[in-house]
Amino acid sequence: MQTAPTSTPDPLLETQLFFDRYKMPLLMGALALILIVGAVSAYRYFAARKTAAATELLAKAKGPDEYNKVMAEYPSSGAAASAHLLLAAQQREKQQFAEANATLQRFLDKFSDHQLVTTAQMAIAGNLQSLGKPDEALEKYRRVAADHPKSFNAPLALLAQAQLLKQKGQTEEARRVCETVLTQYRESYAAQEAAGLLRTLKPTTPPAAAAAVPVAPPAGAPSSAPAPSVSPVGTSPAAAPTP
Repeated sequence: MQTAPTSTPDPLLETQLFFDRYKMPLLMGALALILIVGAVSAYRYFAARKTAAATELLAKAKGPDEYNKVMAEYPSSGAAASAHLLLAAQQREKQQFAEANATLQRFLDKFSDHQLVTTAQMAIAGNLQSLGKPDEALEKYRRVAADHPKSFNAPLALLAQAQLLKQKGQTEEARRVCETVLTQYRESYAAQEAAGLLRTLKPTTPPAAAAAVPVAPPAGAPSSAPAPSVSPVGTSPAAAPTP
């Protein structure tokens, strides 16, 4: 009995038929992919040029006007972040502490995720000390240590707290902060400074003095004070009869 012949599929023909059927969607998808790749490449190119221009402008900056120009022309760039910090440092050198803190606060508001956030906060606290505001500075140091306990500035903030507390005469609080540094950050540079500071902090309430106990002299030793003389009863001159 003769069997019917079976047809073998032709891959080339099937591919041609598939392409003819979905030609437009495939072409549109390829075009979209080309546009996306081109857009990403263009963005990276212009971003690199923008970054290079901002960095070059920052490198030439020497004073407030130049730093402010970097901030204005490239507000979201890394160069703008650095410009804030450099301007604040320059203002501090000129003892413009309030202006420096305003610059640092703008940095914190705009670059809250920057790796030097705690450094800016420490600088603000230092400027507050220079402005004669130790209580505000103390609170700023406390916030740095509490909010960023794993930061490299955390032990330094604690150490600054202890020094301020010592100046304010709050010895016991200063001792506790030093002990915290020694316990939680024993491998840090601040731990060495805290140990030295702790040795200078004497307790404000000295231990109660022990009750004085008289010590008996050793056997055979002469008494330091003569024993009082006691006359026998009835032998005193006043009591003796007159002959």
